[in-house]
Amino acid sequence: MRVLNPPTATNVKEQWHVPEAVESSGDDAKKAWSQEEVKKLYRKFNIDLAPKLLYSRGALVELLISSNIARYTEFRNVTRVVTWHEGKLTPVPCSRADVFATQNITVVEKRMLMNLLQECTEYEGNPEKLKKHENQSFLDFLKDKQLTDNLIHYVLYAIAMSTEETPCIEGMSRTQKFLLSLGRYGNTPFLWPMYGSGEIPQAFCRLCAVFGGLYHLKRGAEALIVGSDNTLKAIHSDRENLKSNYLVMGLDYAPDSFLPEESPGISRGVFLIDSSILAADKEHLTLLEFPPDESSGPVTIVEVGSLTNACPQGLYMVHMTTKQKGSAEEDLMSVAKKLMNFPGETDESKPNLVWSMFFNMKDTSTCDLGANTPTNLFLTSGPDLDLDFDFAIKQAKEIFSKMYPEDEFLPRAPDPEEIILDDDDEDKQKQPEEKASEEPQE
Repeated sequence: MRVLNPPTATNVKEQWHVPEAVESSGDDAKKAWSQEEVKKLYRKFNIDLAPKLLYSRGALVELLISSNIARYTEFRNVTRVVTWHEGKLTPVPCSRADVFATQNITVVEKRMLMNLLQECTEYEGNPEKLKKHENQSFLDFLKDKQLTDNLIHYVLYAIAMSTEETPCIEGMSRTQKFLLSLGRYGNTPFLWPMYGSGEIPQAFCRLCAVFGGLYHLKRGAEALIVGSDNTLKAIHSDRENLKSNYLVMGLDYAPDSFLPEESPGISRGVFLIDSSILAADKEHLTLLEFPPDESSGPVTIVEVGSLTNACPQGLYMVHMTTKQKGSAEEDLMSVAKKLMNFPGETDESKPNLVWSMFFNMKDTSTCDLGANTPTNLFLTSGPDLDLDFDFAIKQAKEIFSKMYPEDEFLPRAPDPEEIILDDDDEDKQKQPEEKASEEPQE
């Protein structure tokens, strides 16, 4: 079976929104970027195809800590969560201190909000109350609590990151997850990997290499040899057959016959802008869950600056992600136009667009990836719409347990000073014997 190497992204549209070169005007109030200047700084960019955040008490953070892999990683705290409300961007109060400090909600609303958040934190301890809301949407639940439209917007879209159709129990669970991660590492529940999400697998690869894992770079699989008993026998690569008991393979490289017939899609947009989408005195790492409207579904937006090592100083990178309906440009353009100036627009409250890219990706997280594969071959899905890495951790554990049912998944790795090599033990045992043999014989 021939192995594929299809493009990860489709419907790609890349575009510059600044001239090739700009003459210096001497006015440093706001730098005028050119294609030439941006290209000179190409080494300072790290652009994620599938960016994700980590909940501070999410599955990945707990795994990084318990396995001792956290020592290979660096993160920055998301410093603000904002929402689009009444035609403008507004910071969302996350913590108790934020709630009581904000001027955007009244004193009465603050009490109502704190009571609701407390109930969502403890909802699992009251099963009788849960039954009452089983067939209710989260929006109806919030309305039953007689919350104001202002509070409903904050909770539904910014904290629970839900829609009007989200079931009540799911909405409460999302709210609880948000609240339980508050205060662990900062004022919001989220962490962003330095240099981008691509650094996460690097940390696991480093641990693997320390304990004997091998990597053959610049060499791919060309074909899979499958026996009549529907088991993988070998991988054909560079005129050799490499035998393997198991094979874990990314979906992008799988033969056609292994792939699900249909899968939903993801629309992505990446934008370079010359200032933040919401101006502030200092650089922020921003999360925005843009509410759905008549032209688009909910859009997850992450804005990163130079402090994350994702782009050079003076520029910000904005990632947009939503469920695919049409092309990525069609799905995201209306939101992009609300947040940034395209060429010819001069709204001083919005940043100017420097460069943009739209593309689509497959979302196979809901597909049965084992239906058409050999019994000892495991496919991993690619990007999904979840904000965090919980699905990837769940899938990794499931595959590992099928391959090694008796072994613990990712136990704690020892620190360097805790590692005692077998050669060291043998040397210590030999030393007294060698010393004795060197003593003069009578």
